[in-house]
Amino acid sequence: MSLPARFRDWFAARGWQPHPHQLALLEATGDTLLIAPTGGGKTLAGFMPSLVDMEAGAKGLHTLYLSPLKALTADIARNLAAPVTEMGLPIRIEDRTGDTSGTRRARQRVDPPHILLTTPESLALMTSYPEAPKIFASLKRVVVDEIHALAESKRGDQTMLGIARLRSLAPGMRVTGLSATVSDPQALAAFMGGARILRADPGPAPDIAMLPTSAAPPWAGGNAHYAVPDVMAAVAQARMTLIFVNTRAQAELFFQQLWESNPENLPIGLHHGSLSREARQRVEQAMAQGALRAVVCTGSLDLGIDWGDVDLVLQVGAPKLVTRLVQRIGRSNHRYDAPSRARLVPANRFEVIESVVALEAVEARDLDGQPHGAGPLDVLCQHILLTACAGPFEADSLFEEFRSAGPYRGLSRADFDACLDFCATGGYALKAYDRWQRLMERKGLWYLRDPRAAKLIRMNIGTITDPEQLNVRMARSRGGAPLGTVEESFAASLEPGDTFLIGGRVVAFERLREMVVEVQNTPRKQPRIAVYSGVKMASSLQVSHRVQALIGDPAQWHRLPPGIRDWLETQRRLSILPRDGVLACETFARGGQWYLTIWGFAGRNAHQTLGLLISRRMEAMGLGPLGFVTTDYALMIWSVDPVDDPAPLLNAESLRDGFDDWLANNSLIKRTFRSVATIAGLMQRNLPGQRRSGKQATFSSDIIHDTLRRHDPDHLLLRITRDEARRGLVDYDRIEDMLRTNPLIDHARAPHVTPLSAPLLLEIGRVSVDGEGRERMMEREAGRLMAEAGMA
Repeated sequence: MSLPARFRDWFAARGWQPHPHQLALLEATGDTLLIAPTGGGKTLAGFMPSLVDMEAGAKGLHTLYLSPLKALTADIARNLAAPVTEMGLPIRIEDRTGDTSGTRRARQRVDPPHILLTTPESLALMTSYPEAPKIFASLKRVVVDEIHALAESKRGDQTMLGIARLRSLAPGMRVTGLSATVSDPQALAAFMGGARILRADPGPAPDIAMLPTSAAPPWAGGNAHYAVPDVMAAVAQARMTLIFVNTRAQAELFFQQLWESNPENLPIGLHHGSLSREARQRVEQAMAQGALRAVVCTGSLDLGIDWGDVDLVLQVGAPKLVTRLVQRIGRSNHRYDAPSRARLVPANRFEVIESVVALEAVEARDLDGQPHGAGPLDVLCQHILLTACAGPFEADSLFEEFRSAGPYRGLSRADFDACLDFCATGGYALKAYDRWQRLMERKGLWYLRDPRAAKLIRMNIGTITDPEQLNVRMARSRGGAPLGTVEESFAASLEPGDTFLIGGRVVAFERLREMVVEVQNTPRKQPRIAVYSGVKMASSLQVSHRVQALIGDPAQWHRLPPGIRDWLETQRRLSILPRDGVLACETFARGGQWYLTIWGFAGRNAHQTLGLLISRRMEAMGLGPLGFVTTDYALMIWSVDPVDDPAPLLNAESLRDGFDDWLANNSLIKRTFRSVATIAGLMQRNLPGQRRSGKQATFSSDIIHDTLRRHDPDHLLLRITRDEARRGLVDYDRIEDMLRTNPLIDHARAPHVTPLSAPLLLEIGRVSVDGEGRERMMEREAGRLMAEAGMA
């Protein structure tokens, strides 16, 4: 396939030349993974073969575009409309997401557009309809945008199963994966089921550095309030700035602080996933029109959305993931020939070290990423039920279809049969209950036992199981305008008159009416903060290991600012430095208690689990543990009596035995079970005409979990739950990796609190209220602690 004259003229009219990778993809046969830098025209490259193929017209659905973000589909629709309209191509483009009206979705099932832009959840829903063979019969191409982001979660597994279904409905179709940030291209190509890798020229190196600030970062804290004047100065000097933060609560706080330090009254927006759709769309439109100077945002703007003339990206707080930092950097100067410009704003002094190593990793193009494991079986169970919704299926054929999906290429027949049995009967302990007997076999074909169940299955589609979200609206007497969402657990803690931040404004809780949080405006400026679960980022192991290596090698400290070098030098003089191959531990007395700090560099979740396990062992040893605190880099435990030798507490075999015993009886496992059971279809969050509250769903899943543990301990869902808890929620695999890569334990008894441990003490008892008074108290305590640590 070559570029027709109409397309060559279109490029020439804009003074453009097609990039080599765009032409190469046009000529490619088979599935392809295109790795091209942000601004390199990879999305147009992905669509070019489709546009050329449909130049003379097409019938039915020709190309399906899949994106991890609803907002990205709207952006692509707007950008794709330009070449289609300007070249006069006879192509109809539509999107289909959760925001699409029911009327339009129904029409698309009988009259699909030529190009349909959608999400993994909508694809799964579409393949579940009996009309699916007719809808997809004409499909020629699938374009999966930001495929690396999908591959990081179960949504990626869901996507690949959906594509495997499409291959059976439209043999010969081709898949193109698009990404700018890939740590392991071969693994991502295998995730696609086997694809040719096409690499574009990476373009100019980005212009990235730390933002100079008039004040030094604090010893602890996570909101970077010290840098607000410097951030505002950078915003004033740029045309358009994206200010990325790592959590939604931090976004609300930082947005409020910027407005309080905005003497020129520059227009600034706020964008995150808990805001109402209307609020997000207003910001998106303002960005597209160039009406904003800055937007404070989270992962909601991480991916390939190209709004406005962004020429600066600020990352507030340590970036945590190198790949995510690269993705965010690429939002600025969204052009192939211009270097992206970004500045990092670490929130505290430890994050200065993390920022230094992240910048070095970006320069070295050393991206982090976790290997993608085998496809999860709860997603497979959901897909079996969705397949049955579309019509009868034959088990052997479905098994082979699933094995054609990259994440499930190693699927065993035993696991497939276990999933099929679960979908049919609920498993041994649940066979007596009609509600879980959903499939039946007749003459070699599997059917839904009750066709009416299809509606309920479709209503509970998806792999995202965030905590229950409640809508927040202004009170009816004040217009009832939607503001966004908060977690159910946060809403349950509110009393009338309590204040919190949402959408950049402080509101006061009035009442909870029909699962809607009604609020009113308030003149108060000190809010409670909604504790959002979204995008609570942890550092990657690659970043953690780089930090450990830098701290432990004084010969490399010249890469750090002078104040950080002094901090580490005092630590070396008083105690011990974490370093490669060694698990560093230090103990000291303070305030009548003993403290043990373990520098594991294994991530917050792993350290949290390690703290629970070691606390239990210390209790059994009579040491009187009182509590612990964790960060991505360390665990600190305080107790009545000292730990003279931490080595017995860190014995791998004893920890493993303690973990198995703890996990079997811990409430955290029930949270994982609830998520697995919801995805697999055992639990329904959405019911016709109602939505169960998180409390109701938790109560039901806890009962089922306890029943299965007693009567069917080898049940499929319990097996999935144990595996997932080990890898995800409690990250025990990271603990074992920590012990394996740091076989030596080095213990120092310090004369008093040390410079590295002092910031951990500031984490103790932290609450979710970040007002000015708390910051002043924290600064005074920080000064006292650091003086005590020898850093006067």
